Amino acid sequence: MNKYEVIKLDNQLCFSLYALSREIIKLYKPLLDKHGLTYTQYVAMLVMWEHEKIGFKELGKKLHLDSGTLTPVVKKLEAMELVTKYRNKEDDRVVTVELIEKGRLMKEEILDVPQQMYSLCKGEDLDLLSIKIQIDNLLNTLG
Repeated sequence: MNKYEVIKLDNQLCFSLYALSREIIKLYKPLLDKHGLTYTQYVAMLVMWEHEKIGFKELGKKLHLDSGTLTPVVKKLEAMELVTKYRNKEDDRVVTVELIEKGRLMKEEILDVPQQMYSLCKGEDLDLLSIKIQIDNLLNTLG
């Protein structure tokens, strides 16, 4: 075996995951455009629909995003009147993000997106649940 095989692009797990992520996000785009959301806004809203009220830092942790990336996402969701963000009265260093009425209503409108994505990604012999579990395990190991 050639010693340079190890640095071929096709042999890199990181590149396969990166390319797959980009392709999946491309598939999401037309589904999310109907709701006026980007993919990053969508995953932030998934957390909001699950928790309704969450600390900004905890939201970033769940999404694996730093505050510099998350801040404009939350600001846009605020501008869209889906969430509100405020500082804790006892400790103004703590910021809370909370789902508001328009955001709650969108939850009902967007229920079809996961099934549509599943249909788009379903290969004949792909066990998507197994793939997700393996990726989650790798993420937990690294993160």
